[in-house]
Amino acid sequence: MKRVLVTGGAGFLGSHLCHTLLRNNCEVICADNFYTGRKAHVTQLLGNPYFEILRHDITFPLYVEVDELYNLACPASPVHYQYDPVQTTKTSVHGSINMLGLAKRLNIKILQASTSEVYGDPSEHPQREEYWGNVNPIGPRACYDEGKRCAETLFMDYHRQHRMKIKIVRIFNTYGPNMLPNDGRVVSNFIVQALQNKDITVYGKGEQTRSFCYVSDMVDGMIRMMNSSGDFIGPVNLGNPQEISILHLAEEIKRLTRSRSRIVNADLPLDDPIKRKPDITKAREILEWEPTVSLEDGLKETIAYFQKILSE
Repeated sequence: MKRVLVTGGAGFLGSHLCHTLLRNNCEVICADNFYTGRKAHVTQLLGNPYFEILRHDITFPLYVEVDELYNLACPASPVHYQYDPVQTTKTSVHGSINMLGLAKRLNIKILQASTSEVYGDPSEHPQREEYWGNVNPIGPRACYDEGKRCAETLFMDYHRQHRMKIKIVRIFNTYGPNMLPNDGRVVSNFIVQALQNKDITVYGKGEQTRSFCYVSDMVDGMIRMMNSSGDFIGPVNLGNPQEISILHLAEEIKRLTRSRSRIVNADLPLDDPIKRKPDITKAREILEWEPTVSLEDGLKETIAYFQKILSE
């Protein structure tokens, strides 16, 4: 059995990855400092003899023996990463150095969960991996955007300097069960507001666009990337190329929840991207991957999850 370390393994995406790796007959070590991760996301795994959980902050070195490493540790929603921006930057930079050091010592593959935020407010649409981005290095989102960009730099330099076996994925908007109701992301915001029949807050006129990928598709893409040929290190875009407006998303969630909510408008946040859509040509051709879960089906699963946790 492969022994796999998942940092940020109790978070939204990390918890789904842990579940899937166990189903794929891997032994899994989940490391999380529980800043945004939740024990409840992995509680049902604690009885599995091939699952282990460690409370650990990756800004400090970690010494374990594993065969592969998925580095997902970092708050990913503006509410959480802007609360302590210095720590957010440390997680991406110091954390990457520590995890790369661990992977170097063990001579193992390490995958970095990067983000579409490295493209900033893009002037190229859709975004290809070759696009260098349009990021404000001193804005309120820079702790996350620039932290992730620096992490990619570190991964590439460790690869060039030490011949490290690295993989880099750039994750576009992902949604599904285990999202936090207060994380400030648009899908969770809209669903919680709709289920409580509160006003659904759309920033600007709702004309800005996003592309939403269901979590099971995203996890499948990450595992395919980890298992891909050593010659392909990325970065590779993982996301849904179906682009929709934020207003359309609000209307769809209102319809699916049968909510009495009104859709209201508020000012756009600073540096909020106007367009976001991945070019997934490389993922299709090299990983033979593309999303399979429709937006409606994914939203139904996510709404059912929030209905359950809001009623507890």
